Amino acid sequence: MTPLRALAALFAALLPLAAHAQDTLDALHAAVTSPTRTPTLAARDAARHPFEELSFFGVKPDSTVVEIWPGSGYWTEILAPYLHDHGTYYVAMGTPDGTPVEREYVGFPAAEQARFDADPARYGRIRRTVLAQGHDEIAPPGSVDVVLTFRNFHNWLTQGDAPEMLAAIRRALKPGGILGIEDHRSHPATPQDPIFRDGYVRQDLAIGMVEKAGFTFVGSSEIDANPRDTTYWPKGVWTLPPTYALGDKDRAKYQAIGEADNFVLKFRKN
Repeated sequence: MTPLRALAALFAALLPLAAHAQDTLDALHAAVTSPTRTPTLAARDAARHPFEELSFFGVKPDSTVVEIWPGSGYWTEILAPYLHDHGTYYVAMGTPDGTPVEREYVGFPAAEQARFDADPARYGRIRRTVLAQGHDEIAPPGSVDVVLTFRNFHNWLTQGDAPEMLAAIRRALKPGGILGIEDHRSHPATPQDPIFRDGYVRQDLAIGMVEKAGFTFVGSSEIDANPRDTTYWPKGVWTLPPTYALGDKDRAKYQAIGEADNFVLKFRKN
């Protein structure tokens, strides 16, 4: 085969791959920009960058995904429709007989759950499991492509059970499966609070702990970085939006700062 023909053959082989990659991006963009999303949740996209973050983690329409403690349903409104036709989507909830934090994540807010129940074409294939102390099977072992946890890692550190949670995640993932972690990033010059009362976590500490649990660090993204967040606040990270723990006191100040500075970390199961 001549070099020209070899190049043409290579180009022809790559075309379907490029088309598939574009289809994946188009489907994710459609899920993120869907008019069916709750406006108050979609308004946070400027701070949370869902399209960029899910792309970074490599979530595809046919992926098997577990989201840990989905809270308000922000990510569920995107992931459930995105994975509905070709993928599998688990939400690993807390438990009513667990720790105080685990009890907070037993289910979605009532209004959000009602929306999901009323729209089975988008949300009818959500699978519920549990992740809590002593409840470690978030999906069948070795069945999951991607596990995602958004702003929960600090809770496990506070509870002292991060190794157990990471072991459960590792057990569920396929060999080479991906763990994506987003959380509030401590200022690098700040000594780490050993009980993480302010909700912030040192990025180097998080990477080291996850690596110790049997994962390889793939890389980080600065898509959720916020240099206005000094991390020194009266009520910790909850001083900032969307929580506004101080109520109306200095609200305009904290609104101008925006949501916390967050690290976005990608790991692969060894």
